[in-house]
This record gives sequence, C-alpha cells and structure tokens, in this order.
Amino acid sequence: MSGFFISILDYLYQSLTPMLEIAILAILFYYILHYIRGTKSASVLAGIVFVFMGLAILADLLNFEVISWLLNASWTLLALALIVIFQPEFRRAFAQIGSNPFTKGIRRQETIDEIITAVINLAGKSQGALIVIEQNIGLRGLADNSVKIDARITHRLIETIFSPNTPLHDGGIIIKSGRIRSAQCVFPLSSNGELTKTMGTRHRAALGVTEETDALVVVVSEETAGISIVHRGNIKKNIRADRLRRFLDTLMNREKTKSFREMVDEMADSDEVRNFKLINK
Repeated sequence: MSGFFISILDYLYQSLTPMLEIAILAILFYYILHYIRGTKSASVLAGIVFVFMGLAILADLLNFEVISWLLNASWTLLALALIVIFQPEFRRAFAQIGSNPFTKGIRRQETIDEIITAVINLAGKSQGALIVIEQNIGLRGLADNSVKIDARITHRLIETIFSPNTPLHDGGIIIKSGRIRSAQCVFPLSSNGELTKTMGTRHRAALGVTEETDALVVVVSEETAGISIVHRGNIKKNIRADRLRRFLDTLMNREKTKSFREMVDEMADSDEVRNFKLINK
C-alpha cells in the first residue's frame, strides 16, 4: 500500500516539477522586464535580442556554419556583457531586496525631515514650490517631459531647484523612495472649477495630480507663503510645520491608521476652520 502512495507522489512530483519551473521562470522574467521597463537599458536589451534573433534566423536559413558556431560560443560572453550593461539596475534591485522595514522607516523620516526643512525655508523667502511624493501609483507617465535628476533628497537641493533664478523652478518635482526623480514636471490641472476658481496654478496642479493618483503633494504659495498639503483631491491650506510632519508621517506610511479627512477633522481648531477647503471623497 505504501508503495502505491509513493508511486503516486513520485508521479505528481515528476508532473508538477516542470510546471513549477516554468512558473518560477515566468515570474522571474516578468519582474525583470517590469523593473527595467522605461530605462535606457531596456532599449539596449531589446537591441541585443533583435540582433541575436536576426543572426540566428539568418544562419539557420542560409546554413552559415561560422555564424552559428560564433552564436553558440557567445552565450557566456553575452551573460557577462548583460551583467556589465545592467549593473545599475542589478545594484538597485539587490538594494531593494536587502532593505527591511527598519531602514525604510529611517529613510522615510529622513525624507520628511528634508521636505519640511525645505518647505519652511522656501515659505520664509516667499518662494513657491510644488513637491509631489509618489506612492503606490506610478507617476512615470506624468514625468515623461520632465528633467530627470535621480538625486538623493536634501533640503538644499529642493531649495535650489525652486529658486526663481534657476531654470528648473517652473513646474514641480517628483520624490520617490527618498530620491528626487524629476524636476520641472508639468501636472494636469484639477477639473473642479468650483474649488479651484480662487487658487493659483500650483494648487490646481496639486489637486489635479492627486485626483488621478494616490500621490501626496506639498505646496508653498509664492503669494502668501502659506503651506498646503493635498491628497486624494483634498486640500488643507495654511498648515503649520508641526502638523505638516504629522500628515506626512501618517500618509507616507503604508499602514495608514487615519485618512486625510480624519486628520483634518482632528487637527482643525476653531481659528483654523476657515482656512481649509475639503472635498468629500
């Protein structure tokens, strides 16, 4: 009887192993292609694949023995070449794999500290700013026509970007994973004319991008030096620095304990009620 069960288990193992291997490879290739999509290395990979496919088909059709031999002998060199070509992508991928919740929390706090310092300094000089923090929904489509930066976030860099004398001060910046990805970004304006009729372009753009994504946006008004925070099409204007920290710390946490509305209701004092407008979601 035991031999019968062993044979069944062996049969299942032999049958399921190829399917499991195919599934693992499919998932692996999917995440590799998804990770490099939109990068310069993706174009390099596509070019290599097309060249090798073209040479292989040509050699097979025309029976080119030398080319076939070279192609068969070049797979080892190709593997080494791919490691060199995709070295930045491999480094970022392994860095993400090796990261843990503790280091992510530290990086989040560093990002919040730099943003708040920059916002306070910009508001003190009445310099406008539009800071978009990417979360779960990607903003790559909105950053296609922007200036790529990919630099570690610092308050000095943010202040420099939004300085009126710099060529990047128009538009906004996109922050993701503690890095400034793009600058001079142009975002869609909000379609809510009733809410935005008294607002400037920065605030309308902040509402527009948060209506389409789950991004978190901080705005500094050039006219009033007021600080606003925008999320999910909702805006809280003239917010103090200490309360801005509470908003960022809560809304940038993946395990959000409160919604934007709940935080506004909790923080709204009697002398602040007239300073915010909120859309019900």
